[in-house]
Amino acid sequence: MKKFVIEPTKERIVAQAGLAIVGNLLNLTNLVSRLNAYKLPDISRYPACSNGDVAKSYIGLLCQGKSDYDNIETFRDDAFFALALDIQRVPSSPTLRQRLDQAALVEKWKTILHEESLDLIRHTNAEISPVYAKDKPYIPVDLDVSPFDNSKTKKEGVERTYKGCDGYAPMFAYMGQEGYCLHVEMRKGSVHCQKGTPNFIQETIQSARKLTDQPLLFRLDSGNDSRDNLIILLENHASFIIKRNPRKEKAEDWLYIARKYGICCEEREGKKVYLGSIPETIQIKDQERSIRKVFKVTERTISRDGQIFLIPEYEFETYWTDLEVPPHVVISLYHNHGTCEQFHSEIKSELDLERLPSGKYETNGLVLHFGVFAYNLLRLIGQESLKKQDTPLKKKTTRRRIRTVIQNMITLASKLVFRGRQWKLKVAETNKWLPVFTRLYQAFY
Repeated sequence: MKKFVIEPTKERIVAQAGLAIVGNLLNLTNLVSRLNAYKLPDISRYPACSNGDVAKSYIGLLCQGKSDYDNIETFRDDAFFALALDIQRVPSSPTLRQRLDQAALVEKWKTILHEESLDLIRHTNAEISPVYAKDKPYIPVDLDVSPFDNSKTKKEGVERTYKGCDGYAPMFAYMGQEGYCLHVEMRKGSVHCQKGTPNFIQETIQSARKLTDQPLLFRLDSGNDSRDNLIILLENHASFIIKRNPRKEKAEDWLYIARKYGICCEEREGKKVYLGSIPETIQIKDQERSIRKVFKVTERTISRDGQIFLIPEYEFETYWTDLEVPPHVVISLYHNHGTCEQFHSEIKSELDLERLPSGKYETNGLVLHFGVFAYNLLRLIGQESLKKQDTPLKKKTTRRRIRTVIQNMITLASKLVFRGRQWKLKVAETNKWLPVFTRLYQAFY
């Protein structure tokens, strides 16, 4: 094995060339001008480090999968970091922490981040892929709570979650098969997933209408089986599939209903599956609306390995929906709702946001909004990279993971050169990601 000699150099070696693409996307927004125009309490009108510089610096960190404030110290003397993101002055770690603490005292920064994130998705004409129910397209909108494990900390708002760990339980709304994040709401760990959800759904519908005119299909799990949710969705003409909470319902009762109204399919010897639906009515403002209760009941008398049961086993699952499609289509569409667990994972693990950096609850809520903004930025980059087959990854996919974007497009090595009154990024010609990097930079310029 060859022994390497390690030497310092004055050449500008860049390890995060992909931040140039992030900078181009940020320039398509009004984020900086809107944040600079808003005066924070106890902060001068014209601070040495502007609000826009603080926001872009933190977004630059998050786009590398770094959430801790101290990581900014690495880039304070990095010429490329400031050039790529058009930052006049990179803040210190204490400045970043104090500014976010001050910004968290008001809701304006969260509102600006939310609105600018949606505007960027619309401005770039991002494709939002529908799902199909009986050849009719619907844009899926998945709402779900995801526990953030912050065990063994004394952070404000950390409480026992339903997963059995101490942490937070924020709620997310994702749109399309690509998984763009429409909305987020910070919640304490012990808050029930239904608390505040009707207002959250209303705000999510308004956000979704800004991005598409196609019919919406909301998907929620059994924790959000509430009449309030059904009424809001029906009033706003949004379709839905909500898994029902069985509460005290018995499988034997559903087996009777299934045998009476369902269609039986014997999948194998000793296993029968009943599928069907029964109509229901719901009262909305002196008007009755018709919805359906879709059911799937499974009866097992023999196990898969041939063991005969003395007492048959029964399982059932039921759903609320207003879709006029066969029951197996409704169930299949709901099972695709599970994909949002991957979106949660990308925010928590790949953006390093599960253990939020601040000890203050409101500040962590603001950090989460920054995280969603960075998540959508990286999602846009990943989806744009799929438009041509010029990447070294030959496996066909419809969605590029955030981890892949960070590893191969953001943390791309290059050399920064100033020559002929131009700044140049020199990437090794043997780098297989060079063609897609060049295309992405030009696509968002």
